[in-house]
Formats: sequence, C-alpha cells, structure tokens
Amino acid sequence: MERVLLSQLEQWRVRKGRKPLVLQGARQVGKTWLLKEFGRKCFADVCYVNMEQDPSVAEIFAGSLQPDRVIEQLSLYVGRKINAERTLLIFDEVQEVPRALTSLKYFAEEAPEYAICCAGSLLGVALHKGVSFPVGKVEFMRLEPMSFHEFLIANGERLLAEYIAQGNLDLKAHWERLTMYLKQYMIVGGMPSVVSAWVERHDVTLVDNELQRLLLSYSNDFSKHVPDALEAKIRYIWQSIPSQLARENKKFVYGLVREGARAREFEDALLWMSDAGVIRRSYCVTKPDIPLIAYANLSHFKVFLLDVGLLRAMSRISVETILQGNRIFEEFKGALTEQFALQELAQLPGLEGSYYWTGTKAEVDFLITDGRAVYPLEVKAGINRHAKSLGVYINSYSPAKAFRASLSLPHENKGLIDLPLFAMSALPALIGHR
Repeated sequence: MERVLLSQLEQWRVRKGRKPLVLQGARQVGKTWLLKEFGRKCFADVCYVNMEQDPSVAEIFAGSLQPDRVIEQLSLYVGRKINAERTLLIFDEVQEVPRALTSLKYFAEEAPEYAICCAGSLLGVALHKGVSFPVGKVEFMRLEPMSFHEFLIANGERLLAEYIAQGNLDLKAHWERLTMYLKQYMIVGGMPSVVSAWVERHDVTLVDNELQRLLLSYSNDFSKHVPDALEAKIRYIWQSIPSQLARENKKFVYGLVREGARAREFEDALLWMSDAGVIRRSYCVTKPDIPLIAYANLSHFKVFLLDVGLLRAMSRISVETILQGNRIFEEFKGALTEQFALQELAQLPGLEGSYYWTGTKAEVDFLITDGRAVYPLEVKAGINRHAKSLGVYINSYSPAKAFRASLSLPHENKGLIDLPLFAMSALPALIGHR
C-alpha cells in the first residue's frame, strides 16, 4: 500500500526546526505501518516502542525526562545505540504513558536533532481526560482511511490518479473504468487491510469478512477503553447510525438512539466517539461565512462512520449491488455517497468540508472552505443533476464557484462546475488552492 502522507513525513524529516511529530488517526487506519515504512525508507535504523503492549516502558519515563537519560534507557531497552542522525524513534500508543508525551517538550527544546514520531489512536480521548500535553512543542498530522486517490494507486492506476488530482476533468475515455473503481471503493472502503484483501484476491467474501472483523474490533474497543458510564451510550449511538442515515435529511436525532433520549445524556458519548475517530460529524451552518465554525450550530449535525466500507457492511448492503447499474450510489437514500464525499473532503490539502448548509426549504450537502472563501458542494447519487437547493444557495450568496458531484459528464456554466464523483481529489486544484 502507498500512502500520500509518506511524502509529508519525508518533508518533516528534512525541515529546519522540526519538532517531534504526533500522528493521529483511528485504530486500524495504518499509523504503525506508515511510520515503520517511513523509517525503513528514510532512516538507517528504527527504534519502535509500543507503550500499550509493554507496560514496563513506562518506567523509562518515570524518572528524569532529560533527553540524554531517556535516550540511554531506550538504547538499553532495544539493545542497540540510538543515534540522532541515523535512528527514527517511534512511540506507538503514546497516550498510554502520559510522561512520554511530556518528554516531547524536552526533546523539542534540548535535543531537536532526534527524529521522534508518536502515534495514538485514543490520544484525543486521553487529552479530554486531562493528560498534560506539550502545547506548541509538537507537530501534528492525521492519517485517514485510504482515499479514492490512494485506492486507484493501489490498483495500479497511478497516472490516472495523479492526472485527476491536478484538476484535469477530461476523463470521458476513462469513464467506464473510473466508475467501476468507484463502485468497488464504495463496497471495499479505504481501511488498509480491506483494500489489501481486495487488491490481492478480488474476493468480496474476504472483503466482507475483514470488514466484519474491523466492526467487531471497534465494538470490542468500547468494552476495553470506554469508561463504564459511557459504554452503553456509545453502543446505542453506534447501533443507531444506519437508521439515522436512512432518514431523508440525515440530521442526527437523539430519539433514534433511545426513546426519550436527550442531548445532555449522549453528548459525552458522541465526544468520545469523535475523539476516537470512529465517527465523523458534519455541522449545520445557516450563514456561510468565514470562519465557518463561528456560524455552525453545534446542536444540529449529521453523524457518519469513519469509512464508507464499514458503513456499507454495518448497514448490510449486499455487495451484489456492485453489479446493478448505479444502484450502489442510490441505496440507503444516498448515504453511502455522502459518506464517501465526507471522507474524501477530510483528506484534501488546505480544505475543510465538515459542514452543510440549510436555508428555507433548502439544504446543500457540504460547504467547503480554504480559509478565504466558502464553496457549496451538492452530492448527487447516480447521474441525477437536479439540485434545486444548490440553485437557492447560489442565488442567495453568489459564490465564486459552486460544485455538483455526480456521475454526469463534467460541465461548467457561470461558476457551477459539474464534477465526477470519482474526481473529488481535483477540488483543491479547481478551487485554486494549489
């Protein structure tokens, strides 16, 4: 598997004044693999320490956090000398040893020559529990499930993937092939182990088995890592997601979690799930202005899963739909298509897309911002181009550009760009961000 984030890690390695790096992301998205691959490609040696698997590591950080002492103790732990010029230090599941996080401050200030990368699936959860963090002394990156761009590369379509990412929409000659890959991605999703199973065998039974294993793994995490007071609430929310998204407007309704439920009962559980990365929230905005977060109604939102393949498996949508025209995009009231778009937007450089707009009898699926302007994006299942709400938005706010993603051929008219669903990676170039 090839991950786009690897190039950003390589840039971090040579950057003057770099700080220790924290790689965030949900479990099973490939953080450990990526950091080890980074070490294999760019360093002569890798010192890997998993702080969840070996509790004795905590003793290394129990004493003085002076970098010289920590390096000496880690060298003894791995049985070889750690060299600042040759060795990549990887602290995995670093949230399990809070003082290891604290030590990053001293490395940043006193020993910046050491290359340190940390990974933490539940780091966001740990910080909300009051774990001290060296603010301003670390850099952050986030790893998501594999994007459609990365899925194309995994299937041997690097040139096509890079052509689209450059903003090129002259894709008619490749339409059938790209539509086929998109259907496959809607079935498989972007979890690395599932993509690997598909690329190696093209066996949908193996894909479904791996997706069910991942769903069970996340469910088991609720028992293992969640406070007792939250576990039942999290399970209620988790199980309600398919029924939430089966509704026409998909707005999260607490009454579907449990009859009579109220926001104050479940907000802490939603926060835990967001911090753990197992759900994605999209917030309602009624005034599309900069910054969007200032105009977001934080009590009105939609909840999606981490990955479209996981949502498809949880919702028990048969893989046979891959053979039935464009039905895969229309199933489940288009929820899979919105899920796909949301996770694509989460990986586009320089853009933020976790908001939607509502007006009087109108709703636009996504608002995208590059920090300078706001652009509406309507996502349509299949080849349907009808988008009345998008027209209302354009007439009300006159955006510089507006986008409509579907399986229709590309077209532009007065700033409204029809974008193929499989070309979401072209958005930064089309907006002019790069």
